[in-house]
Amino acid sequence: MTKRAEFLAVQRGIKRRGRLFLLEVLERADDGPPRLGITVTKRTGNAVERNRIRRRLREAIRVDAADEMAPGTDYVIVGRRDILDAPFATLRHELSRRIRGKQPVRTG
Repeated sequence: MTKRAEFLAVQRGIKRRGRLFLLEVLERADDGPPRLGITVTKRTGNAVERNRIRRRLREAIRVDAADEMAPGTDYVIVGRRDILDAPFATLRHELSRRIRGKQPVRTG
């Protein structure tokens, strides 16, 4: 996704919050391929840090979560600074789990 209107439209969808990122999901009325948008706000850090966050998210999607995205669905990931310090395996696991729609299991 590249247009601001597309990003704003996804805000009306479901929000799946996590420690590392916020995932917004909106089902479209078609069977087209899934679309992905990544955004990182300026208050997250300087340009170098924001770009590192985007690169880590894109790679985690490419390696692990792209196959789990449903057709006809838009996804927007709002990255947080904690992504920089998180192990890559943790990022992949969280992203994959949030895309599937599973919430964390809480015990106790």
